[in-house]
Amino acid sequence: MSRQGNATVFSEFVLVGFAETQQFRLVIFVVLLCLYIVTLMTNMMIILIVKSDPVLSTPMYFFLMHLACLEACYMSIIIPKLLEILLMKTTIISFQGCAIQMFLFLFFGVAECFFLAAMAFDRYVAICHPLRYTIIMSRNVCWTMVTGSYTCGTIVGLVHTTVTFRMPFCGMTVNHFFCEIQPLLELVCGNTFLNEVQVIGVALMAIMLPFLLIILSYIGIIFTITKMPTLERRYKAFSTCSSHLIVVVLFYGTASSMYLKPKSSYSPPVDKVLSFSYTVITPLLNPVIYSLRNKEIQGAMRTLWKKMALQKL
Repeated sequence: MSRQGNATVFSEFVLVGFAETQQFRLVIFVVLLCLYIVTLMTNMMIILIVKSDPVLSTPMYFFLMHLACLEACYMSIIIPKLLEILLMKTTIISFQGCAIQMFLFLFFGVAECFFLAAMAFDRYVAICHPLRYTIIMSRNVCWTMVTGSYTCGTIVGLVHTTVTFRMPFCGMTVNHFFCEIQPLLELVCGNTFLNEVQVIGVALMAIMLPFLLIILSYIGIIFTITKMPTLERRYKAFSTCSSHLIVVVLFYGTASSMYLKPKSSYSPPVDKVLSFSYTVITPLLNPVIYSLRNKEIQGAMRTLWKKMALQKL
């Protein structure tokens, strides 16, 4: 590394991780490794089930399959490095590696925001316009939504990563378990007000815009459900949305509390817990929520197990 005034040109960073819980790091390592394996297996299982069962070849499960794939990748850019930190107490990550990790994290995170909005719109069309559902939610429309989600993720990831890593850093110790924006801004030399405004501004677009689309979709859904003549039909309509609502609350609640605030309110212990919840807990719970609360997924899973058991005989 070389000095340039008060700033330093670093070739690597040090990730501190959960320094507050070092005495429990081996226990946390084992638990986290088990959670990671379970999450990968359950997400991969959802992908396999949706791909193998023709009954699930609908837009809702098309989006669910892509969401499962996205979350498996989302976790895989964070958890392996965190496991290394837990074993080594602290760990080194190169400047380029840190930038790549930030980009991929933002790419998958923002894409998930728009995926959840697309899934909400799918439920809106299914409940509010059932006769036109197959026309509105055509294969081309579904792929356009998927492509658009990844495009938004790419744009946000490139903007944040490029702006952040072109700034001069006055430190190399990142008080976090991965290269997230807020802890990196703590290391930037000088006034970071404009960068904070940029982070909040982009977050408003990437987090609040799809969240607004979700709210509008559910306003239409609730309005339609209240007009249904029987309680049974109302319950059936709402049950198709309940899993998605739980996932939305979990993901948006933690992500917005992390990004829609100024740097001055950044608290490493609290924000590490928030980051842990939407990088580890939410991807773990999502497939569990969808599989346990969805009878079609459960039925497809039983069918798949039977096929696999017959093949072994």
